[in-house]
Amino acid sequence: AADGRSTTPAGNARTTAVHEAVRATLENMRTQLAAIESPLGLYTAIAALPERQFDVIILQYVLGYPCKQAANIMGINPATARTHRRLARKRIATKLGIDLGDDEEKE
Repeated sequence: AADGRSTTPAGNARTTAVHEAVRATLENMRTQLAAIESPLGLYTAIAALPERQFDVIILQYVLGYPCKQAANIMGINPATARTHRRLARKRIATKLGIDLGDDEEKE
């Protein structure tokens, strides 16, 4: 789909319920991060990310899921998750005034 979600048949109510529970949990984490003060402003920068970028950063960097598993949780393919991660890293770096140069993460 255009939003990066899987286009498999939508008849699986269990999958939908899991995705909704994950979404609610991630939004709760966003609220908590926004309230935490850090000298660099990292938590605020993460909390300000668009939904999909925020999700992939939390799932991979905070919760430690590998890209493929994070993508599965999000209902998107791994390539889309990598794109969201790359864009999130750039957005955070820009907000914090950090130059990433060519420091692209490898899987």
